[in-house]
Amino acid sequence: MDHPNTSNTSLWKSPEVDELSRDVNPEFLRSGGHDVEGLSYVSDAPFVIVDLVNFRNIAVDVEDRSTWIQAGASLGQVYYRIAEKSKTLGFPAGFCPTVGVGGHFSGGGLGALVRKYGLSADQVIDARIVNVDGKILNKETMGKDLYWAIRGGGAANFGVILSWKVKLVTVPPIVTAATIDRTLEQGATDLVHKWQFIADRVHQDLYLAIIFTVANGSQASWEKTVKAQFIILLMWDLHKVDLRIKVL
Repeated sequence: MDHPNTSNTSLWKSPEVDELSRDVNPEFLRSGGHDVEGLSYVSDAPFVIVDLVNFRNIAVDVEDRSTWIQAGASLGQVYYRIAEKSKTLGFPAGFCPTVGVGGHFSGGGLGALVRKYGLSADQVIDARIVNVDGKILNKETMGKDLYWAIRGGGAANFGVILSWKVKLVTVPPIVTAATIDRTLEQGATDLVHKWQFIADRVHQDLYLAIIFTVANGSQASWEKTVKAQFIILLMWDLHKVDLRIKVL
């Protein structure tokens, strides 16, 4: 992937951008648009969004086991491009395919491979960022403090991330995944209680998480109830392993 020349600041410090920046405040950054708190879209004053949606190049290097990913790419696009090149390489990141990597990686990046490979930010090995002076910096030129901060501290606090270089991790060609729903009436409370005592002790190849939502109760009452959804990812192909699992 070609990266902008670090000495070329015309794109980021043009007279038009400077004038707009003086007249409009604040300025927000967006890569995928998945802002739960709506901070990229809500303001008491006129504002500018720097939208990186067209920065979506993904360059997978199987031999080097690494990938350069521009900040506007989505997680789904990243997974797809990696799978095109290799069935045994992957990357630890989130579930939602439309989340943009710019914010996801800079916020840490939690996903189903976290127990074995950690967060997305743990696999970042280089980055390109535009600082307040319009200079494009990499890992070496930005300094160790800024490089540390953008991997978990929210990169928009420090500049505009253009791209990330990440390490790829080893994954099996076939995995086992499942979701199991239980409401309070179906014994969710007891299952969640038991889960708390095993969640930190299961094998690192097993991801077992819970999401709580509001759901309709029995048809007899139509009252609302709580549903616990157990999300399971096992880094094994059960058809090739002599394993018996009693599922919840």
